[in-house]
Amino acid sequence: MKLAVIAVALLLPLVAGVADFDFFYLVQQWPGSFCDTQTGCCFPDTGKPAPEFGIHGLWPNYAKCRAAGPELVEDVAMVVDGTTAAVDAVERRQKCWPENCDDRNPLKPWEIKDLVAELDANWPTLSCKSGRSMEFWSYEWKKHGTCSGMGQHEYFAAALELKKRHSLAAILADAGVVPSDNESYFLSSIRDAIAGATGAVPNLECNRDASGETQLFQVYQCVDRSAKKLVDCQLPMQGKCRDRVKLPTF
Repeated sequence: MKLAVIAVALLLPLVAGVADFDFFYLVQQWPGSFCDTQTGCCFPDTGKPAPEFGIHGLWPNYAKCRAAGPELVEDVAMVVDGTTAAVDAVERRQKCWPENCDDRNPLKPWEIKDLVAELDANWPTLSCKSGRSMEFWSYEWKKHGTCSGMGQHEYFAAALELKKRHSLAAILADAGVVPSDNESYFLSSIRDAIAGATGAVPNLECNRDASGETQLFQVYQCVDRSAKKLVDCQLPMQGKCRDRVKLPTF
């Protein structure tokens, strides 16, 4: 009996980290849109980030929402995280992405020490809760990375490699979509430009600036389970966008 208990205990960490999802979202946010809101932003302790799209996270997701617990959840029209576009809350027991899969596996800074310079440049925090990006990365690892089926170094390296393949800012600039406090752009032109350059259709999310105008906030690129290949995003996404959006300067 004791041996059986020990065996089960040894297996628990493995079970907790089982990768149960259908695809990843690589989510990148435009810093100008993050900052140009009523809430505003704060720069990390490493200083103001470059005017480039920055990684928000690499999120495992389900292709279809699944049965969950009895709590009230939001009936979303697409699979997203946190403060993204959701429709009316209804009593439906569903879960649209895995999260917090292994609380006993916190991020160990030494595991990613060789990636810190790249992470500072490509995955900075803009939240005013803390100016330390390591806290942001730790949160993303705990909530999403522990569900990815990857080790800590592998998870962050995969996100950096995916971002490195395509500069979203350069893609949009080539299509005539450049940061401006006055111009607005067709959302379809932004989506088509990214799809044409990357070979995969993205999802887009918008927010509102301090005066209430719509601006491009985040680009969701769908990635296969290996975290290597971009694929078309199949799930519909409302994303609070309108036909024309702004891309504010940063």
